[in-house]
Amino acid sequence: MISSAPHATAKDAPSAPRIRVLVIAESCNPEWESVPLLGWSHANALREVADVHIVTRLANRDALRRAGLVEGVDFTALNNDILADAMFRLVQRMVGPNRGWAMLTALQIPSYWLLEWLLWRRFGADLRGRRFDIVHRITPVSPVTPSLIAGRCRRAGVPFILGPINGGLPWPPGFAFLKRRDGEYIYKLRDLHRLLPGYRSSRRNAAAILVGSVGVRDDIGPRWRDKTIYLPENGIELARFPAPDRASPESYRGRPLRAVFIGRLVAYKCTDLLIEAAAPLLAAGRLTLTIIGFGPERVALEAQVTALGLAGSVSFTGKISHHDIADLLRAGDVFTFPSVHEFGGAVVLEAMAMGVVPIVVAYGGPGELVSPACGIALPISDRAGLVATLRATLGDLTSDPARLAPLAAAAVVRANSLFSWPVKARQVLEVYRWVLGWRDDKPDFGTPLSDLLPGAEDPTDDLVLANLADDGGIDAATCQSAVA
Repeated sequence: MISSAPHATAKDAPSAPRIRVLVIAESCNPEWESVPLLGWSHANALREVADVHIVTRLANRDALRRAGLVEGVDFTALNNDILADAMFRLVQRMVGPNRGWAMLTALQIPSYWLLEWLLWRRFGADLRGRRFDIVHRITPVSPVTPSLIAGRCRRAGVPFILGPINGGLPWPPGFAFLKRRDGEYIYKLRDLHRLLPGYRSSRRNAAAILVGSVGVRDDIGPRWRDKTIYLPENGIELARFPAPDRASPESYRGRPLRAVFIGRLVAYKCTDLLIEAAAPLLAAGRLTLTIIGFGPERVALEAQVTALGLAGSVSFTGKISHHDIADLLRAGDVFTFPSVHEFGGAVVLEAMAMGVVPIVVAYGGPGELVSPACGIALPISDRAGLVATLRATLGDLTSDPARLAPLAAAAVVRANSLFSWPVKARQVLEVYRWVLGWRDDKPDFGTPLSDLLPGAEDPTDDLVLANLADDGGIDAATCQSAVA
């Protein structure tokens, strides 16, 4: 049901009821993966700190019902499926399954505009009557998808928040050839999105723009910098990724190091580069590699493993339910993820939450999620350079695996203290309070996020440890030793 209480004002803030938020999450599904799971996790977390009504597409209705939400009370499902599904089938016919994501993003913009048009027909009177305090668009995540209702919300006196938005990462030098293998033929036209209706007005009329990466922040430019807040879009669901028992230095000895890769098997994830870099260690029995995922590159990757004689050291799981990922991660020591075109990186956070030390490329999202205290970020270079650097890194770790123990402990603390959904919901709540005038200073959570929790002067601060214990189930001794 929609509340008819009067709009809360800054003067009312100390005693005001919970903020009423109309959340736009076109992709919002607890049973799917990637952006739909992100949309669900973010919207659901916000329900703990605000009065949230979710607007999503019809395809998500049954899954939300199964999750316990009540249609018409907790969410509204609008039918833009005819356009969204048609574009999805078109891209699959043009470039094949699990490819052409940039093309799909561009072609589905009209279906999102249809959802906004339907939303305004359904909720326009509620917004003009100030029965919501804020409109917050969580998905689409892509920064190329403008909103056509941001101006209407502003004229109705309801702040519109965009994001976190992320994407549009330039291809690094030496890897542009991967665009063709992944069917990203439309990427060269990406800058044309600035000419789309609503591109500038979305940013001009937004009360706050949450950006998920430094690259998107810089792309937005100085014009809207005063309303831009850095906040990575991905988070961790603590129930699925509970804090593990702390690994001791001795637990790595007397066995091969266990490496894990998780992701779609597409060209830009560079799983073939990983296999090539790890090959000498795999052949020598110093390393094993588990590849979790599916996609068009799997046949070629299996052929590569066979040609190198590594079938006994490399295993492919195929597609795994997201609910089972934690069990597979729990058996790993290092998360080897050499993707060169990753603007997010939820799997990196999930590995960290399970105490699996991430080895990533310092380009795009993963390099901003990982800190030197909890993982290793390899400098971007050409393919041969990355192969050499990754091979040397894995060789050092197999020679001295005990050094992983403090990294693993710090990874768990960083993931839970900064990236759990309850923590992120409280961060977004501060953004809400700022746009409503309930706090004077714009929230600043760090760029990138520091290992030290915002507002804490010392990582062993009692409040920090209490938050970790409440949200992540991590005992104080583990926190203190990890950040010492």
